Amino acid sequence: MSQKGLSLKRQNERIDLMAKSKTVFVCSNCGYESAKWLGKCPACNEWNSFYEEKVVNTSTTAGGKSSASREKSIPRKLKEVEGIEATRTSTGIGELDRVLGGGLVKGSLVLVGGEPGIGKSTLILQLCDRVRGDGKVLYVSGEESAEQVKIRADRLNINNDDLMFLGETNIDNVQEAIISTNPKLVIIDSIQTMYSEEITSAAGTVSQVREITARIMRMCKDNGITTIIIGHVTKDGNIAGPRVLEHMVDTVLYLEGERYFSYRILRSVKNRFGSTNEVGMFEMKNEGMVEITNPSSILISEREDNPAGSIIVASMEGTRPLLVEIQALTTPSVFGIPKRTANGIDYNRVAVLMAVMEKRAGLALGTQDVYLNVVSGIRLVEPAIDLGVVLACASSFKNVSIPQDVVAIGEVGLTGEVRAVNMIEKRIKETEKLGFKRCIIPESNKKLLKDSYKLDIIGVRNVNDAIRGLQLRNNK
Repeated sequence: MSQKGLSLKRQNERIDLMAKSKTVFVCSNCGYESAKWLGKCPACNEWNSFYEEKVVNTSTTAGGKSSASREKSIPRKLKEVEGIEATRTSTGIGELDRVLGGGLVKGSLVLVGGEPGIGKSTLILQLCDRVRGDGKVLYVSGEESAEQVKIRADRLNINNDDLMFLGETNIDNVQEAIISTNPKLVIIDSIQTMYSEEITSAAGTVSQVREITARIMRMCKDNGITTIIIGHVTKDGNIAGPRVLEHMVDTVLYLEGERYFSYRILRSVKNRFGSTNEVGMFEMKNEGMVEITNPSSILISEREDNPAGSIIVASMEGTRPLLVEIQALTTPSVFGIPKRTANGIDYNRVAVLMAVMEKRAGLALGTQDVYLNVVSGIRLVEPAIDLGVVLACASSFKNVSIPQDVVAIGEVGLTGEVRAVNMIEKRIKETEKLGFKRCIIPESNKKLLKDSYKLDIIGVRNVNDAIRGLQLRNNK
């Protein structure tokens, strides 16, 4: 063969190789694909998130069938489709059933996320023990061996004869095991450890997570198998992997809590079969995750003395009212710029409230360092706690204690007005049940109250009325 012919042959081989293996750049944050590397993702505006990935063209789909042999769907009139009532199975854990909307729906796909060590695997393993007698349960772990899971199961007193374990990371082997055993419930721990041989990228990458979740979803829907996926979270608190992962599943649950506190909150951020923003509370103990049926009494149980800068607020978590203690500390700033520190409350919201207090209430907080803390490691994001933050800061600044029998509810606007909040009746009933005597609420809410209550309800129009009502104007 001539030199020219040999060169042409090598060029053709190189072209064939490039056709079989194409390189793309994928954003690790949102899954956006680009033909070249980009410093900033145009979809999510994340910097330095692109990584190189090889895409191999295959003639078969992820399920092993060729694309030509797929069954085609025929459009139907929606009114002719027979509705099927969702069949729920109780998990045996009351707080978990509350968040799920009554229990696990048959054939649903549930995603549970949380920081490492927060208690995800512990809670799900307890669930596996409570659903005994309703069919087999398959626990698939790609992170721990059977011996490690057995140690934890013995500590939690897990004794379910129908609970089976599979240590595997290859999704093909996992799928074969699920089809052969035909369980009622499948646990995947975790989705980032699973991989498919049809995709050349490493386990946990955007392509792998997206494809694995799609296969699990098709399998559980076709066979009516309830599946729970455990997912890792990023440093920002979001589920690691593409955002489309949360859109594919039926329910998304987040397990939250401070690592150095024993309380945990299970929050529902998406639920196709129930309400969203519902929460359940647990306490991490040696025997596992213990339910807290009355969170308010637990969160304020250690409030004995009556120091300045402490107040109780009523916050709504889903449909459940929570009474939580907020503590504030103000001290003269040593440096020229005052310091603001908030634990459990949004820092930007605190800065706005400090400005409102200085402008509308005449409190000179511009020279004060302000420290705010939500007791027990609970994070509050509802605007109805604004009035409690304002009164706690005023109490600390004036060194005047707020009576222990007072609860504050209300949103504070930029002009200092106290705005109405929703579900005021539930908040007041919870306050009354726990023995509080006075409740400070917005005046507009007080006018709309229909029921009569034993406690004294004080309506305020602005922050000045609230501060004056508690006599926080003068130093002791």
